[in-house]
Amino acid sequence: MEILFVSHKYPPAIGGMEKQSFELINHIATYTTVHKIVYQGNESIIKFFSLLNKRILSLLMKHPNIKLIHFNDGLVAAFSLRHRGYEQLKKVVTVHGLDIVFPFAYFQNKIIPQFNKFDKIIAVSRATRQAAIDRGIDPARIEVIPNGVDHKLIIDTAIPIAALLSKYNITTQEDKLILALGRPVKRKGISWFISNVLPQLPSDYKLILIGPFAATATWKEKLLDAIPNPLQHLLFLFLGYPSDQKVIRRYLKNPEFKDRLQHIGKIPLADLQSLLRHAGLFIMPNIKVEGDMEGFGLVCLEASICGATVFASDIEGISDAIIHQKNGILVTAGQEQHWISEIRNALEHPSLLKSKSKEFQAYSLKHYSWDKMAKGYFNLFQHLMHPPGVK
Repeated sequence: MEILFVSHKYPPAIGGMEKQSFELINHIATYTTVHKIVYQGNESIIKFFSLLNKRILSLLMKHPNIKLIHFNDGLVAAFSLRHRGYEQLKKVVTVHGLDIVFPFAYFQNKIIPQFNKFDKIIAVSRATRQAAIDRGIDPARIEVIPNGVDHKLIIDTAIPIAALLSKYNITTQEDKLILALGRPVKRKGISWFISNVLPQLPSDYKLILIGPFAATATWKEKLLDAIPNPLQHLLFLFLGYPSDQKVIRRYLKNPEFKDRLQHIGKIPLADLQSLLRHAGLFIMPNIKVEGDMEGFGLVCLEASICGATVFASDIEGISDAIIHQKNGILVTAGQEQHWISEIRNALEHPSLLKSKSKEFQAYSLKHYSWDKMAKGYFNLFQHLMHPPGVK
């Protein structure tokens, strides 16, 4: 069986669709012959999509044994609906969340219903599957295959925590750190947490934010600020723009949060692994945002593998990545009192927190891996190409 993978989210990074796409292609290649057309960033995204049909047909001419094509997200799949010339292939698409709920009327009313033309739709979580069903996609076409996680994130030796605290000018003690990681988009709930939860925690605890961040407003931010709110929201979602960045920036400049909050930007992976291992407490306080959703919550798994104790909102696809009291603590989304009590309880029992992190790490290692995910995809592809009872 030869498979063609098409993705415009490919260069690997910690967390996100890029990592999932990269790992899926590389792991499934150990089971079958794989061909790929992926966006590498060496051309404009417009050029990539405009030439995609031509490139697919060219590759099929060179490799006539390709019988199945997999589109690794809803956007590239939506563009493929206009393609011609490879109708004979089986077609599968993976949906990740936002590519199903994106709140653009034309997309919802005209494009999403056409996803029923695909032979199979793979959802990365039960919540993503339900979102697809809610929008008229045939439940019989949808299979759930959760994302995996990189086991190499676990480390035997860590960079000394004192060196890391000094490197990033973190004055708080290692056992007084709370970490959060990722792009500052509104659904991640970071500004909500800073406003509603952080002030109610012990004053010697500090929230350290890690990931891409612009300390001052960029020209793009100023331009988007001038756009009316409804269109601005659509552009934020479509571009993956850090919609919470402006609010977080205000908190960082607020004297009341001087000793409670710090953003250290994007850091090397080895430093990140060590901070997660030493700090012990990681938060992902997602909130509901209209037209957006957390399709899976891969960052939670990665934090768990690194050795942190994960506290995450019991919302959307996160509950497929974090199983309550198995590999993390699920907390009611948007309920500050529940967040405050759960974190306070953990902070008051540091030895229990450390033992829990080891148990949670072991569960994540046992139940999630990129190879397990790839096997799920491969088995589905085999079943699609060779249904039981059909010779």
